[in-house]
Amino acid sequence: MISLPTAPAARLAVAVVLAIGLCGAAVAPTRIPAPIRPALQTAVDLNLVLAVDASGSVDDERFELQKQGYVKAFLSERVLNAIKAGNEQAIAVTMVQWTGPTLQIVMAPWTIIRDARTAQIFAATVGASTRQIYGGGTSISGVIDYSVLLLNSSPFRAQRKVIDISGDGSNNLGRDVEVARNEAVKQGIRINGLPILSLEPDLDVYFRQSVIGGPGAFVVTARDYNVFADAIMRKLVAEISDAKPAWPIPKFAAK
Repeated sequence: MISLPTAPAARLAVAVVLAIGLCGAAVAPTRIPAPIRPALQTAVDLNLVLAVDASGSVDDERFELQKQGYVKAFLSERVLNAIKAGNEQAIAVTMVQWTGPTLQIVMAPWTIIRDARTAQIFAATVGASTRQIYGGGTSISGVIDYSVLLLNSSPFRAQRKVIDISGDGSNNLGRDVEVARNEAVKQGIRINGLPILSLEPDLDVYFRQSVIGGPGAFVVTARDYNVFADAIMRKLVAEISDAKPAWPIPKFAAK
């Protein structure tokens, strides 16, 4: 014969079961991964976000010229030599296309580049990526905010954090770009710019005054999309080397 527990014992048993159930209910649904401890992260010289303009003023041909400019740059010996000259001899890079305040899409996830093979992998990822957003305004502030989130979630540990913004227009949607820039700079992030002057001939002045920020921040201009590849090559070498461009650049192109 099975004996039933006394009333006090039954109440205690029920309390224990409820406590276990509540604990299980609080823990089981959690899917947020534990943050990577800094000591376990791979060290790199630079965490770099490449932000590519996909706004309405950028047609498919212009978007492709931007993409192929980055592909060419990461396959070049100049960029690879700049990476190998760093203390860690490695950088981490991600690429995002952007338009409006909340329209940003990652084209290439965080990738570590330390040799020709890893550079080829990143270049191939960029080359194979497709344009996924069209129009939606030009929100440089939006892509700055998004890039800050990307940098803060990078799986790599770096002394330097840089946002590299290319675009052919000034901020016309979203919050004030200078506010977004200043908040990013306060977090130790540098913002460099590559204005394309096809539509706004003085866009480099605007980038210098309102977009770039942080110690050593600079602007490299592209007269039009046809010379974008050369401009981004020079800009990447300077960013990776943590130096201002060492070649003649237009007035208002450096800070």
